[in-house]
Amino acid sequence: MPFSRVCPFCNVLSTITDSDIQSASDFFYRDFADGTIYGLQTHVITCPSPECNKAEVFVQKWDTNNSENIHYTRINFECLIRRWELEPEANIKVFPNYVPESILQDYKEAKLIVNISPKASATISRRCLQTMIRDFWAIKGEKSLHHEIEAIKDKIDTNMYDAIMALKSIGNIGAHPEKDINIIVDVEPGEAEELVWLIETLIEDWYMVRHDRENRINKIKSINTEKQLERKIDPYSTN
Repeated sequence: MPFSRVCPFCNVLSTITDSDIQSASDFFYRDFADGTIYGLQTHVITCPSPECNKAEVFVQKWDTNNSENIHYTRINFECLIRRWELEPEANIKVFPNYVPESILQDYKEAKLIVNISPKASATISRRCLQTMIRDFWAIKGEKSLHHEIEAIKDKIDTNMYDAIMALKSIGNIGAHPEKDINIIVDVEPGEAEELVWLIETLIEDWYMVRHDRENRINKIKSINTEKQLERKIDPYSTN
């Protein structure tokens, strides 16, 4: 059954069909601790875009006890328990090189360790957020990330402000110990993944949208210059 997917290599949305998927034979094993039978399967998805054609390789694990009528020769999303990215190492989006390298490095690291150490991933997402706020909005001299976010409150919508504040707070779990050392607050892999998604969204909304807008504006100005020169008129005249 065809489905849409953004390629982790070229970042292009494509429709994936059966001809784009290669799957290895199923491997089943029993966990004797609870009697559950799990299935493992390796998948390769080739990007259908002719400009890319790179292959994503990953392994999926599912609970066969809850997956009756599932065709194991197809990618199984319904009963997925865990997924391991083999190539690329994580579903890291490819961003343009005009995004500062320090931001891209933090983003990639946060993405790579989402499953290995969600708490550390959340902390790196927090640092990445702070770097973006300081760079993109030219915020200086504030005494904390909280105050830096407050400084851009009137520049972003309310929902995004709340989400950014939430990322800051969740990142603090890894950055600062609790006052009561007996309190343990964990960050789950899925939660860390959501924070990385927010970083991806901010890179797109801030850096990529601004770059595209500037290019379009410059293009319009260039078109005007050419047209006015054809008319032998100063393109910046007051007429």
